[in-house]
Amino acid sequence: MGSAGGTLAALRMNIGGKKVKMEDMVTAANSANGAGAPPVAGKRGGAAVMHGEERVDPWHWLRELDDPATMEYLRAENAYTAGFMEPLAGLQELLYGEIRGRIKEDDNTVPQKEGGYYYYVRYEEGGQYPIYCRREGSDDGPETVLLDVNGLAEGRDYTRVASFRNSPDHRLAAYGVDFDGSEQFTIRVLDLATGETLEDAISGAYYGIEWANDNRTFYYSVLDEHHRPVSIYRHRLGDDSAGDELVYHEDDARFFVGVGKSNSGRFIYVVAGGNNMTEWRFLDADNPGATPVLVEPRATDFEYDVADHGERFFIRHNGDGARDFKLATAPVSAPGWDNWTDFMAHEPGRPLLDVDAYSGHLVVGCRRDGLPQVMVLRLSDGEAHYVAGVDADGVSEDDFAMSPGGSREFDTATLRFSYTSLKTPAAVYDYNMDTRERVLRKQQEIPSGYDVNQYETARIWATARDGAQVPISLLMRRGTELDGTAPLYLYGYGSYGLTMEASFGIAALSLVNRGVIFAIAHIRGGMEMGWDWYESGKLLQKRNTFNDYIDCAELLIAEGYTSAGRIAGAGGSAGGMLMGAVVNERPELFGCVAAHVPFVDVLNTMLDDTLPLTTMEYNEWGNPNEAEYYHYIRSYSPYDNVRAQAYPPMLVTGGISDPRVTYWEPAKWVARLRDTRTDDNPLLLKIHMDSGHAGASGRFERIKEVAEEYAFVLHILGVEG
Repeated sequence: MGSAGGTLAALRMNIGGKKVKMEDMVTAANSANGAGAPPVAGKRGGAAVMHGEERVDPWHWLRELDDPATMEYLRAENAYTAGFMEPLAGLQELLYGEIRGRIKEDDNTVPQKEGGYYYYVRYEEGGQYPIYCRREGSDDGPETVLLDVNGLAEGRDYTRVASFRNSPDHRLAAYGVDFDGSEQFTIRVLDLATGETLEDAISGAYYGIEWANDNRTFYYSVLDEHHRPVSIYRHRLGDDSAGDELVYHEDDARFFVGVGKSNSGRFIYVVAGGNNMTEWRFLDADNPGATPVLVEPRATDFEYDVADHGERFFIRHNGDGARDFKLATAPVSAPGWDNWTDFMAHEPGRPLLDVDAYSGHLVVGCRRDGLPQVMVLRLSDGEAHYVAGVDADGVSEDDFAMSPGGSREFDTATLRFSYTSLKTPAAVYDYNMDTRERVLRKQQEIPSGYDVNQYETARIWATARDGAQVPISLLMRRGTELDGTAPLYLYGYGSYGLTMEASFGIAALSLVNRGVIFAIAHIRGGMEMGWDWYESGKLLQKRNTFNDYIDCAELLIAEGYTSAGRIAGAGGSAGGMLMGAVVNERPELFGCVAAHVPFVDVLNTMLDDTLPLTTMEYNEWGNPNEAEYYHYIRSYSPYDNVRAQAYPPMLVTGGISDPRVTYWEPAKWVARLRDTRTDDNPLLLKIHMDSGHAGASGRFERIKEVAEEYAFVLHILGVEG
């Protein structure tokens, strides 16, 4: 990222034939409150011709992190944002205190049984990071601390632990740690009896670590030079990792590779996925030298996944036109397509999302009418039922979220699942799959106090311009007048088939308590309403995502929930692209916009196949090397469609080490907005210099980021603190 040539160019740039000095490239702000102008990133010439169009990208130089002018510009933007936010420090601190006050700081997850141990994660009061623990004999037995991440994080700006996996004999644990937010992990191994860290250390790893059943061997994924997880290796404790055996390598740049272990513990799964295609392999976990066995070769628009049960696989797949997926079985000894037998029929509008196999049951996560469902099927007689979607008092809500939580054991009749809604704090249940008895194991506590009766939720439908019915989830103070005066915070995403669930959030209460209505637009591109809902919001139908969001905003205005100019639009990553697209199209709808790590330079990113996600995402956005996709992406890419018009106040964030949405996307976008827009509304860019895509790693540091956004939103919308 950057070169000596880039640095030299910073010292001797030529713009339109005129030489300029590096210090002229960036006009730094002294203060955002009238003491100075906002930063201005200078332009450098450069044009590319593709598919008959010449495109000029005057801020391409911001990709050069080694260029001193780039860092000077980013620091100037951060200083300008800090200056603007300084008068709001009191409000931000108030919000921070409110949100933090709703967290039970000395909290823990419900212990999960595995063999003779009960594993869980807990936090200590004041602690930023999780502590991995277990108890022996029962879930109230003596505690052993396995890994205190607070210790690892001491003296560091960023720390994240992922893929913490104990060995089958419970004597060891392997985990990955990332110290800069780049999502490049170093794997370390703990001796759980002594607490000592073994000498084994593997750098350049990605998410995913799984132990073989010999308790001496584990499998892990590795990133290539483009930050793509493309290889699975096998490591034996004590060996030099440089000699680790390659188990599988993916040559197709459109695919990422991951590793997992079956619920039964019998198999290690190696999964290649990308571009709406998957391909599964399995190895015998009892045989560390086993060679992966292919289940079924990949095919265009063909996805499947596998759960083993005895001598057969249960396979969720979308073959034979089953767009919302169905279940099949196949023998482990001959798992290919020719031996697949239908087990659960395809039902349009009921997308099957996942399947887990237990000794006596199947658990299938699915959706009906856009709401989540959990189906339990008893294998002995085929009897099936749905787990009732009700709160702890047995009340059925119009809008909610629930999901199976999995188990560390195969031979169990107990299913753990969670239930929540926008007004109902998250609850964890243990559910007897035979008797249908549920036991509440944990309800989220709000230490500062919470009265559910002060709030109300609604689920309404917007008619999109093409007739599609788009659900909207709403949370508001009980008795809110629908006379158009309320400000409204409208969150959206709508990509990758991801579902935005109507889940309880402690932060949103700080908006709602001040009279702001909190809303989620379940727009196309997600999977809320099934596979067709996803398909109609991608590729050459991507504009439906943006249109749906705008149509939701207009319905909320028409129904008196808010009014034009009183909406705070919010989204991150692909949701940040959404923000960029809708403010280009309908800026007058919004009082302000928060766009976090926004994917806004879509065309340039999708033309650069050296970036980690580009080739894998051709099936999401299209390959712009093909003229049809080029022109379509060009028509909506936020960076390429900034116009000479008034834009609402905006807060834009990025992460300097973000491998998913590179920092230069928000930086270039803000630079073009400053150069092109006709207004002088606040336009703030904050680049986190010590984190990546997910923002800060500590739980309280993340709250500071939310409080900063909410302070901006409340200030701009004129809501009293």
